[in-house]
Amino acid sequence: MLTQISKNGTRRRVHDRIRKKVLGTSERPRLNVYRSLNHIYVQVIDDLKGQTLVSASTAEGKKESRTKGGNVASAKAIGKAIAEKAKAKGIEKVVFDRGGYIYHGRVKAIADAAREAGLQF
Repeated sequence: MLTQISKNGTRRRVHDRIRKKVLGTSERPRLNVYRSLNHIYVQVIDDLKGQTLVSASTAEGKKESRTKGGNVASAKAIGKAIAEKAKAKGIEKVVFDRGGYIYHGRVKAIADAAREAGLQF
């Protein structure tokens, strides 16, 4: 008999498999992506210290100024924002962690926008 696994359960298993290989250090922290239906959350994490160095999301700020995170345009804006915040903290190189999501659509838009803004993957 087959057991049913949700899409999120599959994503978590894939993410666990990725996390075995991807590690963020002080010199090259990990750029982590989490995407919900309504928002996108991005963090730059130093795994050795267990610290979030920089974060950005579409859910930040006052309610009036928030953007809808379920589209590629806002993903590009978040990618640019995280790159600018990271560069302000002196972070130039990162390791990309797609969070178990397929490298397509919003996840790809974040990565491309961060690269254009000056982060090196």
